Amino acid sequence: MDHKTLKDLDRQYVMQTYGRFDVDIDHGSGATLYDLAGKEYIDFSSGIGVCSVGYCNPKWQAAIVEQAAKLGHISNLFYSQPYIQLAQQLCTRSGMSNVFFANGGGEANEGMIKLARKYSFDKYGKGRGTIITLRNSFHGRTITTLAATGQDVFHNYFFPFTDGFRYTEAGSMDSVQDVAGHDVCAVMLELVQGEGGVLPMEKEFIHDLAVLCAERDWLLLVDEVQTGVGRTGSLFAFQQYGIIPDAVSFAKGIAGGLPMSGVMANEKCRDVLTPGTHATTFGGNPVCAAAALAVLDILDEGTLAQVGEKGAYIRQSIESMDLPCLGGTRGLGMMIGVEVREGYTNKTLAAKLVENGLLVLTAGPALRLLPPLTITREEIDKGLAILRHTLA
Repeated sequence: MDHKTLKDLDRQYVMQTYGRFDVDIDHGSGATLYDLAGKEYIDFSSGIGVCSVGYCNPKWQAAIVEQAAKLGHISNLFYSQPYIQLAQQLCTRSGMSNVFFANGGGEANEGMIKLARKYSFDKYGKGRGTIITLRNSFHGRTITTLAATGQDVFHNYFFPFTDGFRYTEAGSMDSVQDVAGHDVCAVMLELVQGEGGVLPMEKEFIHDLAVLCAERDWLLLVDEVQTGVGRTGSLFAFQQYGIIPDAVSFAKGIAGGLPMSGVMANEKCRDVLTPGTHATTFGGNPVCAAAALAVLDILDEGTLAQVGEKGAYIRQSIESMDLPCLGGTRGLGMMIGVEVREGYTNKTLAAKLVENGLLVLTAGPALRLLPPLTITREEIDKGLAILRHTLA
């Protein structure tokens, strides 16, 4: 099949809900991809942070094949080894207490919202279900997580949205106090706002917010759908902020390319969700769990340390290029935002880079870079050379 045939079939049979780049991807290895015609691309996007250990990683492949040959799926009404082993690994390495497994980031955040509201209902009864979120946040595309998202652009078409969310300014404790009330049960936030433009939170603000939540018995909910699983240089970003959240959502990179997500709870919240209060058919799927175990094995402490080093190298290299269209960089680890200067648009720049063989993303007004965490220095340098040549 050629590129034109593929596009024609897509238009005929697939709902047109994505603004795709004019590129097809056929196969890949490491952080290098190839289209149907054999053209090479360096990937600084990793499927929006999903392909955390690159493409066709041998350990990841072997884990999937071995598990698929043994047990592809079994209902959560029965025990199986992979999801239990994965839960143990996640809790041991994060300091959290237990896990609920789901399939995608929006679903994980829905589960976290339900956990917060049930915690409050169990303890205080009705009337205390409001959740504070931050402006410029993004928490998913379900009706409820769109309502939780603090960007007006997402609050259209799908009325009525779920009630029970109130928005505050990131970094401002005064703004948090302004929207606080007796009906609040939780605060939910990203430690680095991803879709909003790759905007890291200040540690002092997060610390003060954690203290306020503890004082008022609000749950502190951390959305690590994009920041989790090594993306920022630690297994979870909250480990760099010196806090233990009440609940943490994760998704994207956990299974290295297979659909998986989850919610981790701390000791206080470990027994909130009881039989019959939450479920999902494919949660903890054995093949996805086996893939996730391989990902965690690959992302050992040495590899996580390299994430920070590689991210710093990419940022320093881009800033040293002094390109007319790009400004400073920001982020944590290999979650990188690059400022786009006035007179240019991130969508136009991204399209030029993709056309020339470097896959990048946009976020807010910025370019967003999320390379595979196992990307080699040679692949990084190839990608940076394309960026320099294209945007000079």
